[in-house]
Amino acid sequence: MQKKTDQWSSKLGFILSSAGAAIGLGAIWKFPYMTGMNGGGAFFLLFIGFTIIIGLPLLIAEFIIGRGAQKEAVSAYKALAPKSSWPIVGQLGVFGAFVLMSFYSVVGGWVLIYSAMSIPGLIIKDSANYEQLFATITGNPGITILGHALFMIINIVVISFGIKNGIEKASKLLMPLLFVFFIILVIRSVTFDGAMEGLAFFLQPDFSKVTGESVLYALGQSFFSLAVGISVMVTYSSYLKKDVSLPMSAGSVSIMNIFVSLLAGLAIFPIVFSFGLEPAEGPGLLFMVLPEAFAQMPFGELFLSLFLLLFLFAVLTSSFSMLEIITSAFTVKKDRSRTKIAWIAGIIVFIAGIPAALSSSSLANFKLFGLTVFDASDFLVSNIILPVGCLLIAIFIGFRMDKTLVKQEFSNGHSLSNGTYQLWFQLIRWLVPITIIIVFLGSLGII
Repeated sequence: MQKKTDQWSSKLGFILSSAGAAIGLGAIWKFPYMTGMNGGGAFFLLFIGFTIIIGLPLLIAEFIIGRGAQKEAVSAYKALAPKSSWPIVGQLGVFGAFVLMSFYSVVGGWVLIYSAMSIPGLIIKDSANYEQLFATITGNPGITILGHALFMIINIVVISFGIKNGIEKASKLLMPLLFVFFIILVIRSVTFDGAMEGLAFFLQPDFSKVTGESVLYALGQSFFSLAVGISVMVTYSSYLKKDVSLPMSAGSVSIMNIFVSLLAGLAIFPIVFSFGLEPAEGPGLLFMVLPEAFAQMPFGELFLSLFLLLFLFAVLTSSFSMLEIITSAFTVKKDRSRTKIAWIAGIIVFIAGIPAALSSSSLANFKLFGLTVFDASDFLVSNIILPVGCLLIAIFIGFRMDKTLVKQEFSNGHSLSNGTYQLWFQLIRWLVPITIIIVFLGSLGII
């Protein structure tokens, strides 16, 4: 395969950037409220199980496809399965990234607005009713669209600089800082009165609360939080050198993702129960809980500002991957300017995301299948596109891609045994697709 001219400068840069793609809204924003709405500890265990036996094998599979082809998502399938219909998997990934980015950037805009407000202390000083503050911000069309626009502009600028000078540099700086401040928040949150009740809710599984829908959501969360199913990791791994171990890299990303999800639960649920809040608050949980915690801390305004800024950076590293897969799909030809394509793609995503941005205000009463545009977009990506994409990727690796190339890419850069390869290959060929099909059909009420 033709070597790409743009590559990660180091294994660490690739892992941190891939972790950044995975660790964002999925782990820090969506995981806590999904856990709260689906019974707590039982959901967390399901999420860990799905991440290990389904998400990790799929992440390795996407890495193998990308580096094996040395091409972005759509071209990778064309190179590995020429004159076939398999490139539709990459096209589905680009479409999924487009839809995901359209509402993801809305939440990114909320984080951006909160970050800006926290710097002069407006959140803690001027509002004791954090639920009302969140409703006011998300219910204001002008504010939400402005946040959405600014968030997209930041993404466009970084993507314009490319892999090494844009995405990698940002990830190397911001991801370690996020871990440090997350741990500080956890240490503070578990010292609140009533914190143990929140820890019990999060860490003690109650399987009586598990439903078919919650199993589907746990599976979808494992896809969403690892950024698999939309071929983002196919594109990222296409920039990777051949001497890096794909299984080891995927394992590092998965462990970091589970760890951040654990930190998110440990940070948020003790606070939720300490202040008598409802764990099933929904998407606004993080924005109403964090100010409560920091308001009780010495130098709370400073810590809230720093954490929101770092959270913003984590959200950005995730969104970079989505805009990158869209941009790279249209910059295959060298005569196309990356900067120009990034701006065009970003503007189109911004326009497409306006209905989601207005879902809590002007379009609050507009429903698609009983859901707001924001929630419908989330459901489409998390519960349909991601599972279908993951299923097709598993089938492609298991039955279509050249087995010699698959094993070669799996084996490069490490000394794992042949048994390890065979275990992974059987998982990706049989268990992963069967599990996805069963859970998917169960969610539709077919079985």
